[in-house]
Amino acid sequence: MKETNVERRLNENLKSSGAGSSLLATIDSPKDLKRLSIKELENLAKEIRRLIIETTARTGGHLAPNLGVVELTLALHYVFDAPNDRIVWDVGHQCYTHKLVTGRRDRFHTLRQWQGISGFPKRDESRYDAFGAGHASTSISAALGMASAKHLKGCPSRIIAVIGDGSMTGGMAFEALNHAGDLGRDLIVVLNDNEMSISPNVGAFSSFLSRKLSSRTVMSLKREVENTLKAIPGVGANIVQLLKKSEESFLAFFTPGMLFQAFRFQYIGPIQGHRLDRLIETFETAKVLKGPVLIHVGTIKGKGYEPAECDPARFHGIGCFDVATGRTAKETSDIPTYTAVFGRCLTELAEKDPRIVAITAAMPQGTGLDTFARVYPKRFFDVGIAEQHAVTFAAGLAVEGYRPVVAVYSTFLQRAYDQIVHDVCLQNLPVVFAMDRGGLVGEDGPTHHGVFDLSYLRHIPNMVVMAPKDENELRHMLKTALQHKGPVALRYPRGRGVGVALDSELNELPIGRAELLREGEDVTLVAVGASVMEAAEAAELLAGEGIEAAVINARFIKPLDADLIARWAQRTSLLVTVEENVRQGGFGSAVLEALTEEGLMPKRFVRLGVPDAFVPHGSLRQLRKELGLDAEGIAWSVREALAAPQTHGVPIRAVR
Repeated sequence: MKETNVERRLNENLKSSGAGSSLLATIDSPKDLKRLSIKELENLAKEIRRLIIETTARTGGHLAPNLGVVELTLALHYVFDAPNDRIVWDVGHQCYTHKLVTGRRDRFHTLRQWQGISGFPKRDESRYDAFGAGHASTSISAALGMASAKHLKGCPSRIIAVIGDGSMTGGMAFEALNHAGDLGRDLIVVLNDNEMSISPNVGAFSSFLSRKLSSRTVMSLKREVENTLKAIPGVGANIVQLLKKSEESFLAFFTPGMLFQAFRFQYIGPIQGHRLDRLIETFETAKVLKGPVLIHVGTIKGKGYEPAECDPARFHGIGCFDVATGRTAKETSDIPTYTAVFGRCLTELAEKDPRIVAITAAMPQGTGLDTFARVYPKRFFDVGIAEQHAVTFAAGLAVEGYRPVVAVYSTFLQRAYDQIVHDVCLQNLPVVFAMDRGGLVGEDGPTHHGVFDLSYLRHIPNMVVMAPKDENELRHMLKTALQHKGPVALRYPRGRGVGVALDSELNELPIGRAELLREGEDVTLVAVGASVMEAAEAAELLAGEGIEAAVINARFIKPLDADLIARWAQRTSLLVTVEENVRQGGFGSAVLEALTEEGLMPKRFVRLGVPDAFVPHGSLRQLRKELGLDAEGIAWSVREALAAPQTHGVPIRAVR
């Protein structure tokens, strides 16, 4: 097969590095880096890039952000003494090089696979992972806590927070900067400035960071200032000499350093993030400085792999792809994703209703709002990685008569819990929370599974919570949510729909009304969201064994269709609830609460859901199987329960 341009460049880089001898094979801990020369470190960086590209092509993962921090990571471990010195990674999707040089090289091929290594820092995976992180803007707070603890213990080790990939757009980062400047502890913050989060960064602060003055501009500005000052009789020349002695302060005034110095940080930068010599020299300098220091490093997201450099948003988090071309594996299905169906439907509805506005927290593509943004740019708002602000901002829009839709991953919405309660639900404002990735999400693991939302939303007064069984029902639910006069949470899963036809006309669903999909006299299966189709398939399996199961698509978690569920609970000897949510306070709990309030305790019941544990990473199929939430697992639980003595409250067995 003919070698492509992409492959040729990668191979040339490896050849020029002498990669045949494999420096990486000799690196078992950061101590091994310290014996290498700068040239050898540069060659090692090329090896690491190639391995990250090839591994991610097979496993999927966060490619572009990791390619951007290879040299940065090597320089950090070269200068500092991890794990005694703590390196805290923000977001965590920048840690692949870190994992490769901290003893996990031989397991790197298991990245994000079932029982393999995580795609994020994980404290119980390695002593080098100082702090777990899958969400943004946490590193400075955690690092400051560690630095304060070290101060209290009189320990001299250094604490380094690596923040970037848009995390500086989160308010929590500024809260931490403010506190760090006040405490004055020894702390190093490395700002990895690649002008990106998942999509290109937005906001005034991002523009400020990106303002790079050329050397010609700086020299011209300096000459103008010098000439003006020299013209001042008596003192002008002395002021010029003082300025020349404070060259760094002069530059800082006209660069982002001015802001960080206001937080009482010593500012260094911006420096080139792919020059190992510059990075090492800078870190050596910062290592001996006292108090809080911020090092501003400029990097290129996707560095070293042309497709990722050209399209860093697509390669931020990507599935399996062809290294030679950068193309993702060919899809064998033309079924759209829930995300795509949501984005198209919202755009269609916005054409008829000018009150509809859309809000995202730095994820226009991930949430399917990129089409809406192109068609209605004035009605689209990307607030950066700031979920709290997104929710209250939406509340303000709703007060003025608009119908805001906050499109957000379920796992990220939990960051704005108080705003949902206080700013939206307490005032009964018509804000729609379009919660993508509701339920299990697969390889991203416990930081990203959206398995808590039903529990943390259903108990809030005024909130309506709904989940569709398929992509067609999602469209009807979106229309329903936008017609409702109060807050609504619409939860849908990751990935492709089930392949049903999409209705041309959208209908408003009656709030709180469930749907009976199948009748049966032995057992009632009540499921919600993605679990409905698994329950329907389980009913088919059971029918082949002579067990007749009724299947109810709950549609609404709140308000619940207690009447329909109660009727079928009384008709059958077993009631089973199924959900991709934690059992504590979830959908099954809601069903039991509703029935007991009516004095209609079922003869036997089983609640299937996520146990009281964080679910690891793995494929969706594997995770559902392990949790007993696939069709076979549901059928197995029904058989076990029917075989048990007929007493109230049959214990559930969620994991087989």
